[in-house]
Amino acid sequence: MLTLTNLSAHYPEQRLCFSLSAAPGTITALLGPSGAGKSTLLAMIGGFAGIDSGSLTLSGRELLSLPPAERPLTTLFQDNNLFWHMTVYQNIAIGLDAGLRLNDDQQQQVRQVAAQLNITQLLKRKPAQLSGGQQQRVGLARCLVRNRPVLLLDEPFSALDPALRFELLQLLREQTTRLGLIVLLVTHHPEEAARVADRIAYVHDGRILEQGDRALLLAPRTPELKAYLGMCTGKGKE
Repeated sequence: MLTLTNLSAHYPEQRLCFSLSAAPGTITALLGPSGAGKSTLLAMIGGFAGIDSGSLTLSGRELLSLPPAERPLTTLFQDNNLFWHMTVYQNIAIGLDAGLRLNDDQQQQVRQVAAQLNITQLLKRKPAQLSGGQQQRVGLARCLVRNRPVLLLDEPFSALDPALRFELLQLLREQTTRLGLIVLLVTHHPEEAARVADRIAYVHDGRILEQGDRALLLAPRTPELKAYLGMCTGKGKE
């Protein structure tokens, strides 16, 4: 279980404080307007943003004292950060060894992940030869080959067309269940959350205003989430 308890930070324009729990094999969708603090929350978990107080634990182990490279998590952004001079194989393999000195077992790991994401035929290509969806599959493969229990996703598929976006979300759903991952997914699309998430957390003005299972999208409790979802709050009627 990944647990955040009053994980707090202060910025000149905003005070943030988050509490959240996420279990293995589940996807938690972080919904909310731009500037609410969703990406900053991922940065705080990853160790890339300052934290004033609170706790962050994984299965009871405190993570805040660990530098980013030692935290048991990996992150995928909308910009997949592929190395354009490397092949697809090398872009995945670098997740295991920055010097690309892989032993036989590690080489097999790369091939297995590529097969699971249906990109085996692309291993000798370079990113410029790939479509946007293929590039994101490679980025996801690099995350998965690292074998970290927590996966942080910051709108990784938002630039893709809807059909391809949903295809990759289904792939994410399958891998989350198969590997028992804890996934936090930042998205602006409620329909994405409804399709793949086990839990919904609505982030508003630097805090999680409400959270629950997918039914929350059909019956939100706060006027802020109702407004975000485009539901009538009963105000301003003529």
